[in-house]
Amino acid sequence: MDAGVERLPALPRLGPLRAKTLMPSLDRGPARVPGRTVQVSGVGQDAARLADYDRVCGFPLRNRVPATWLHVLTFGLHVHLLSGTDSTIRLAGVVHVSNRMRLHRPVTAAERLDVSVRVANLRAHRRGALLDLIGEVRVADELVWDGVSTYLAPGAKVPGAPEEVARVEVVSTPPIAIWRLPGDLGREYRRVSDDPNPIHTSRVAARAFGFARPIAHGMWTHARLLAALDPRLPDTYAMEVAFRRPILLPATVGAWWRPEPDGGWRAAVTTPDGARPYLTATVSPTRPEG
Repeated sequence: MDAGVERLPALPRLGPLRAKTLMPSLDRGPARVPGRTVQVSGVGQDAARLADYDRVCGFPLRNRVPATWLHVLTFGLHVHLLSGTDSTIRLAGVVHVSNRMRLHRPVTAAERLDVSVRVANLRAHRRGALLDLIGEVRVADELVWDGVSTYLAPGAKVPGAPEEVARVEVVSTPPIAIWRLPGDLGREYRRVSDDPNPIHTSRVAARAFGFARPIAHGMWTHARLLAALDPRLPDTYAMEVAFRRPILLPATVGAWWRPEPDGGWRAAVTTPDGARPYLTATVSPTRPEG
């Protein structure tokens, strides 16, 4: 499909797309991704699902929705785009390496949302290719949230010099919280996020991708850390996370956070001794739009 806007009547259910996400592309040429934007207007938020999401991720029940919940609402459009015949990259085969999101103002559970996603910035990497899934959430014409999920597609072929991704070294820091992650956390988060990737729920699938056991969803870890920080955050902020290594379930992890001079925060989810990070994060305050 040519570049343009594809309008869907509702957010896609990921169950019917699950087979497409697992089916590898037979195209062995240069990687291709869709040039279109996919959009759904007037999305109503499911109060029961939101409450379940809050419980699974550690947020309190309240009228304002977590910024990571808005990512969840865009995620089905990630899968829809990368399941199309115009994409040689499938979501089940990629690695989520980083995520950036900006909350432009608080969003309430009662608001109806216009949700859109597009693919951008396909570029070479020494292990394959990187690509960005850019999501936006609007209320009427007002941009209230945007996010960029960067994925690595191992083995994908893209012309050009490989991009070098700088990795910031993290100093071992004693955690100020210890979280115990149950073995069924992948199933719990799949239920509230609708993420169909079986490496989070199936030992067989996890082993097929080189993991001894199912791994926690990176976006659960992101959300759990945001839930710990949330009472300390302003109404508008930007949050950036890097997914450093997978968490095999069940697990015990540590977490720490500290304020920065600019009013932001630096934080991480680590091994219980604080020596190795699973996820690192920075939060920066932003000015409200307008």
